[in-house]
Amino acid sequence: MSASASPPAAKGSFFTGFTKLCKGLAVVLFLGHISIQLFPSAATYLALIPARTIPFGWNLVTAGYVEQTIPGVIVSIVGLLLFGKLLEPLWGAKELLKFIFIVNISTSFCVFATAVILYYLTQQEIYLYTPLSGFYGVLSGFLVGIKQIIPDQELDLFLLKIKAKWIPSLVAFISVSVSLFLKESMFYLSIVLFGIYTSWIYLRYYQKRLEAGLKGDPSDEFSFSSFFPEFMRPILDPIFSIFYKLLCGRSEAKDALDELLPGSDSIMANRRRERGQRALEQRLAEKLAAIKSSEVTPLQEDASTKV
Repeated sequence: MSASASPPAAKGSFFTGFTKLCKGLAVVLFLGHISIQLFPSAATYLALIPARTIPFGWNLVTAGYVEQTIPGVIVSIVGLLLFGKLLEPLWGAKELLKFIFIVNISTSFCVFATAVILYYLTQQEIYLYTPLSGFYGVLSGFLVGIKQIIPDQELDLFLLKIKAKWIPSLVAFISVSVSLFLKESMFYLSIVLFGIYTSWIYLRYYQKRLEAGLKGDPSDEFSFSSFFPEFMRPILDPIFSIFYKLLCGRSEAKDALDELLPGSDSIMANRRRERGQRALEQRLAEKLAAIKSSEVTPLQEDASTKV
């Protein structure tokens, strides 16, 4: 009898504990999908259509919250609730909302610029008039955030176990591979790739880190070359250092800081891992307590019945 009660409890604990912010954004995604289904012409104003972005500039913001397909809205809502439950306790609601807004609009702007460039290179109007939308850029950004917080945590993906730090790279690889065979998915490839890149830029250089009193995450474990296999890093590090100087312009300040605080990168990385590990342990403890309570309740009922 206790065995039959355990699965529902485990399932209930998995689908509970979602934050108010993520629930509200999930409603926004759902309403965005419904509006497109009921009023197809709304896609003209809400989705990102590069040829119409100049008069309808707001679609740089709204496109990220509009899913045009049922599988898309399901994946986006589930991903938002699950990833948000992990990230919001560590970042806070304001920081998570800020992250979503910045990654969404940055991704949309990069996709818009890429579509315009591809049109001028190929003269194919499909790049200007294909409606592009979806929450995939932000979801990809969430994966980068998880890579930063718990890089060495092993996650079960179907029959494979893979460390969290490789999840964004795996998603990028799969997206590129699928786009080679499915032409339709090519239009969404830029959303995924720019979502990963813009979220890394924000977390690497601009996110305020109160516990360290710094902006960004300068640790080697979160360098852009960490998204690639080890043997490629000696080649990529000099190239990415150029982007570091252009985007941040504080290489000298970082060197001075490293002299004053030796080992500061490793200290910050250890703190980040400890915070992520504590959050995971807390959630596992809550799930275990829920399972135990569900097992105890039926036994108590049987005992009272016999009495």
